[in-house]
Amino acid sequence: MQPHALPNAGPLKQRPALKLVKTKDLPRDDWLTVRKQGIGSSDAAAAVGLNPYKSQLELWLEKSGRDGNLPKNDPLNEDSPTYWGNILEPIVAAHYTKRTGLRVRRINAVLQHPDPSLPWMLANIDREVTGSNEVQILECKTAGINGARLWKEGVPEYVQLQVMHQLAVTGKAAADVAVLLGGQHLDVHRINRDEQLISRLIELERHFWHYVETDSPPPADGSASADLALRCLYPEDDGQSVDFSLERNLSATFADWLSVRQTIAEQEKLEAQLKQTLQQAMGGATRATFETGSVSWKKAKDSVVFDITQLLKDHPEYQQRYRQTKPGSRRFLVA
Repeated sequence: MQPHALPNAGPLKQRPALKLVKTKDLPRDDWLTVRKQGIGSSDAAAAVGLNPYKSQLELWLEKSGRDGNLPKNDPLNEDSPTYWGNILEPIVAAHYTKRTGLRVRRINAVLQHPDPSLPWMLANIDREVTGSNEVQILECKTAGINGARLWKEGVPEYVQLQVMHQLAVTGKAAADVAVLLGGQHLDVHRINRDEQLISRLIELERHFWHYVETDSPPPADGSASADLALRCLYPEDDGQSVDFSLERNLSATFADWLSVRQTIAEQEKLEAQLKQTLQQAMGGATRATFETGSVSWKKAKDSVVFDITQLLKDHPEYQQRYRQTKPGSRRFLVA
C-alpha cells in the first residue's frame, strides 16, 4: 500500500530541534516530570481541545501538578493499550522498514523547539527515518479491534495533530504513520508539513499554555474526561454557600441546564414507551425485523452471584473484620 500524502506547504527554514533531556537511561518518573515542563506531541490534540480521550482540563491538571488524584496508567498492566503499544512499537518499526525499505533509528531525547519564544513546545518521536529526502519521522501506532474503526478514513485527527506538532518542533518536512490494525494489518500514511496548520496549532497551544502559566483552569467541555478532572480538582465540598443570583451568565446557564434536563427526561420517557410498544408486539419472539432494521430480545444466561447479605447474617463478625471505607463522591443535585 502506498502512503497517503497530504498537501505540502512549501520549503522549510527552521533550525533543528534542541535536545532538552537525554532519555536513554532516564527513569520513567523523571521523564514524566520533564513532560510537565511543556506541551509534548502526544499532548497537542488535548491542548487544542480535539483529543477524544483527554480534555484540556485534564491536561491542565497534569501540567499544573494537580494530577495526584487522577488515575495513573500502569506501564506494566497487560490489559492496557499503552502496554501493548510499547511492546509492539519495535515490531511496527521493523515491518515499516521491511515494507518501505527505509531505515529508522531511535532518538533517545526529549526535543524542544529551537525558537526561544516557544520553550514549552516539546516532542518525543518514536523513530527518525534515515537516508530519505522525502520523510524524516516515523510514528508507530497500534489499534485493537475497537480502535481500528477510528482509522477507516485514514489517520485520526488527534494523531495528525500529534505528528504536525512533531514536524513543528523538529523542522522536518514529513512523517510516516505506521499503524498495526487488529494485530495483523499494517497501514502506512504519509503526512507532509503544513505551515498554515502549524501556525494555527502553535497559536492554540500557546493559548492553552497561558492557562498553565497563569495557573487558571480552562473551561470544562462536557466530556467524561472533564468530569473526571473536576472531581479530582474539587473532591470535597467546604460547607459554604455561594450566591450567583446576580451573575447573569451563570443564572442563564443554570436555567439552560434545567431545560435540557427536562427535555432529556421527556425524551427518555418517550423512548421507554416506544420500546415497550415493540416489546409488547414481539411477545415471546427472539427477533423482530422492520423496514429500517431489526431488534433482538433474548434472555441472558443465568449467573451465580455471591449472597453477601446472607453471609453477614450467618457470620456477623465478618462485618468488622473485613470492613473497608469507600471514599464518598460529591453529588450535583437540584436543591
